[in-house]
Amino acid sequence: MAFSPEFEAHLESGITTLARAWAVERRDGTVLGFTDHDRDLSFEGITFRADTGLTARALVQTTGLAVDNSETLGVLSDAAVTEDDIAAGRFDGAIVRAWLVNWQDVSQRVLRFTGTIGEIRRKAGAFEAELRGLAEALNQPQGRIYQKPCTAVLGDADCRFDLSAPGYRADLPAEDVEDARLFRFSALSGFDERWFERGRLSVLSGAGAGLSGLIKNDRLTNDGREIELWEVLRLPVQAGDLLRLEAGCDKRPETCRLKFQNFLNFRGFPHIPGDDWLMSYPARGGINDGGSLKG
Repeated sequence: MAFSPEFEAHLESGITTLARAWAVERRDGTVLGFTDHDRDLSFEGITFRADTGLTARALVQTTGLAVDNSETLGVLSDAAVTEDDIAAGRFDGAIVRAWLVNWQDVSQRVLRFTGTIGEIRRKAGAFEAELRGLAEALNQPQGRIYQKPCTAVLGDADCRFDLSAPGYRADLPAEDVEDARLFRFSALSGFDERWFERGRLSVLSGAGAGLSGLIKNDRLTNDGREIELWEVLRLPVQAGDLLRLEAGCDKRPETCRLKFQNFLNFRGFPHIPGDDWLMSYPARGGINDGGSLKG
């Protein structure tokens, strides 16, 4: 941490006017500011509100590759952090920055922590959020997996397929919704049955805007089309809310080649021999000419 000469002099004076401030940037771009001071603070284009009841426990910082961590505690409120937003996952993985600041002169400050929100627990009108440092990303497995199916996620940097291409997604209003999991449409034509299976349904408007779910089943029925998700969406979806359906991929090379014309970016190894081939051996009565063992 680099302290400015003015801030360092203030800290060494013995009489300090210090406060803590946090900025939380959600994945949807919303930025919220909090402070444990008794009045609002403003710097870096962010207003840090004092009426949120947010506080923090001790920050644990280490040298090397160990993960810095802390926790923050706060009160659920309609103006800042709502229970619906937490339930919808809007704070999952949000970027957190924490400063120590001189509230009499906010130009005197130091950034003490940068990381992301991990696990969030809520109870009795309050929440507790785990803060994870930047080194947390180093704990994630790296490298490719040697397997037959494709390891890429449809549309990601490895797959490189453009899901906005015509014929691979549909934007339409919700019609008949059952338990925020089963969606029925009367007029969704132009797509083969099971076209969206293993794809994604995203909510673009309404109370559940920003939520998405993986599609388990896509079936044509006598009344139209039925889309079923693997899990219930965490907020209700009403008729008229705008939805987006994206085509699904079952990770097979045939699907990549025929459905998406994207076989050059296939990230699996389809020619790995199976277990039966690995355990096979020459037989006396067979033809042992050095040819392929695959029948």
